[in-house]
Amino acid sequence: MALDWDRIGMGGDEAILRPRDIFAGLANRPWRYLRHEQGEVLDEWFDHRRSDRDVVIKQNTGGGKTAVGLLIAQSTLNEGIGKAVYLAPDNYLVKQVRAEAAKLSIATTDDPQDPGFVASESVLVTNYQKLINGKSVFGVVGDGRDRIDLGIVVVDDAHAALARTEDQFRLRVPKEHPAYLELLDLFADEIQHQSANAWAELQSGDWTALAPIPFWAWADKKSRVMEILHPHRNHDDFKFVWPLIAEHLHLCLATATARGVEIRPSCPPIDRVPSFVGARRRVYLTATLADDSALVTDFLADPGLVARPVTPGSASDLGERMILAPLALNPKLDSVAVRKLARQFADGDQDGDGQAEADPVNVVVLVPSDKAAAAWKDYADATYRVNNLQAGVERLQAGHVGLVVLVNKYDGVDLPGDACRLLILDGIPRPLDGVERREAVALADSSVRLAREVQRIEQGMGRGVRDSDDYCAVLLLGANLAVAIHDQTHLRLFSPATQAQLRLSRDIANQIRDLGLDAVSMALRACLGRDAKWVQRSRRAVAEVRYAEHGTVRPEAIALREAFDLAVTGRYMQAADRLQKTVNELNDKQLRGWLKEQKAAYLHFADEALAQKALMGALDENPFVLRPVNGVAATQIKAAAVQAREAAGFLSYKYNDGTNLVLGVKRLLEEVVWGEEERSDDAERAWEQLGLHLGFVSTRPEKQYGKGPDNLWALSASEQAVIELKTGCVTETIAKKDLNQLGGSVRWLNKINGDVKALPVMLHPSRTCDVQGTPPPGMRVVTPAKFELLRDAVTKFANALAANPGSWKDEQAVSVQLTQHKLTGNFFNTYSEAVRTAT
Repeated sequence: MALDWDRIGMGGDEAILRPRDIFAGLANRPWRYLRHEQGEVLDEWFDHRRSDRDVVIKQNTGGGKTAVGLLIAQSTLNEGIGKAVYLAPDNYLVKQVRAEAAKLSIATTDDPQDPGFVASESVLVTNYQKLINGKSVFGVVGDGRDRIDLGIVVVDDAHAALARTEDQFRLRVPKEHPAYLELLDLFADEIQHQSANAWAELQSGDWTALAPIPFWAWADKKSRVMEILHPHRNHDDFKFVWPLIAEHLHLCLATATARGVEIRPSCPPIDRVPSFVGARRRVYLTATLADDSALVTDFLADPGLVARPVTPGSASDLGERMILAPLALNPKLDSVAVRKLARQFADGDQDGDGQAEADPVNVVVLVPSDKAAAAWKDYADATYRVNNLQAGVERLQAGHVGLVVLVNKYDGVDLPGDACRLLILDGIPRPLDGVERREAVALADSSVRLAREVQRIEQGMGRGVRDSDDYCAVLLLGANLAVAIHDQTHLRLFSPATQAQLRLSRDIANQIRDLGLDAVSMALRACLGRDAKWVQRSRRAVAEVRYAEHGTVRPEAIALREAFDLAVTGRYMQAADRLQKTVNELNDKQLRGWLKEQKAAYLHFADEALAQKALMGALDENPFVLRPVNGVAATQIKAAAVQAREAAGFLSYKYNDGTNLVLGVKRLLEEVVWGEEERSDDAERAWEQLGLHLGFVSTRPEKQYGKGPDNLWALSASEQAVIELKTGCVTETIAKKDLNQLGGSVRWLNKINGDVKALPVMLHPSRTCDVQGTPPPGMRVVTPAKFELLRDAVTKFANALAANPGSWKDEQAVSVQLTQHKLTGNFFNTYSEAVRTAT
């Protein structure tokens, strides 16, 4: 008689709850044991944290987070808590998660109507957008659908989830949409009051145009805004966002650009998706989220629980990485030489003699844009973007491809083992949406922006190692990335394990500093060739590293979330008071001003006069916040009494060592990019900083007052440079409108300070004026050729000061170098040329 196994060992058994035991009970385990780190995390969650509604689980990249999340989801199902949802960033990763679940014998589905999911017998694995959107099958407040009750939501790659969640609450009215022009017309006066130049750029379709709509105008005209937008609520551009923000439209931030009008609340009203906020357990899996604040602002997570992450006892589960920044090693190394080196490693010619003496490796280059990808065209075997990324990753995982460029994909890509042995980061993504661009200007030097930048870098560096036995070499190109791994302010924002690897890599860097690419190649060969001493020291470097005991939740993030929730319920004065309480505790002036602007926005609903007074206070802290309804008078600037003294004071404050000085100068010079309109804000800020580095009083009047030039430099007591940056232009002549803009800026200076001579200056790829335009008298043009001369001079200025410890703090030493490199008050005689008119 055959045995009926269904009647053996099954009757009366309770479901297994402990995740570790669930794994142990598998008939066909995909691997013999759970990793030690996985077991530690699972036991900590089960024994001490499973009753907590919000739990952050941190493990290094490749630490097995997916299996941890799936086992926790299965445990919750077994406990009878309710349905389980596992959220992945995109459909590509959904497939990977389901494949992992199949190995663990965990039943999954990607269909919310699947009987197994409905019966709480299988885990729904889907992308973030499936749950969080205005047409969610899980139900949205007010849509009449029954809410799908959830026991647990596991959010994988929480850092990626944050960006996508914010995007789900952002309504974009594209310029082609009829509502776009209606909104511009409605707010024309207020936009022009903030910035006449921004309005002109909007009218001309300039892609650099950026115009915030003042909160008081948005609130006062909310009925008309609703009339304009509501008829389009079912339009493809609206229907997935409108139900999420419509009830809070009056509390939204609105920004006009030449691409469209962008509308979003200061915090996502995530409670519009009751299935998510009502889930009894929410588990966030993350590797690189050193700053956990956004979990509070975006997901309404409990800040006290978020600040207590679940981690393994040791952070040594990170794969092996050697991380080098060629520019930090030798400022004379150029990017072309590094690209050639990368090509050689892809071909197996690691010593560059033209003969392949080693196995060729896959080299993966992460770039932020198509423009950056173009620089690799002559070296790359393939370039992939989001639309064909999956095919590219599968090719890399299948075998040798060569040198592959991935465009704007710094997270959500797994490149284990031979799929990537040399990883190169060539730049980091820039903010592209209107609100983020404005925030980037207002918080340029704030710790908030710095933390976000470091997070993106760490995300990118994590692509090449996917488990503790994996290894990869990493090169960081450009001064911006070089600063990130050299400057202590940046370094402490990386995860503990990455910091340990950076310290080890710095020991190598110190030995090969000032040498050529041969030395870089030698170091890379030690890593990729598995040199025994490198392997031993690499493992030792992270052996005793521990995860941070507490997560970082910034006080302003908690305040922003709580203030928004108060405002939603009409308690505007309390919302303003909540923000002010945190402002009183902050030292960061830029951030204080930014928060005061939001405070003023809430005050407007209770006391309009008090709101405008608060906005004036915000301006005192941050000159780049909104200007009050009655405007603000432009302040005259005066030249420094002694240029060299001013420069030495600024450099002494800014830099603590010579390497930081050289890299800092290179970084700001790299921000002036020709032919990219979207980089105009970066270029304007870099030009302001350049003036300060050289000892000139330097400001950005157009951003501060809505009038005047992009930059204003006080060259001497009697002369000031009125500077307009048109680095994004690609025309062969200077357009009439740009000449008129420069002329208007000269008149602006004459009006506020007629005692100084205005020197009109423009950065433009051509010095030839359109025949229909009239240049202001005495106009000078900094062309790309002249800028290269300037770049060389400023670089030599920084190198000379850095060569002698502390000399950049010495007024006399700085004076000698300013004179030597023709960087004094007659600066533009050398580094610009006279304008000419087309014939």
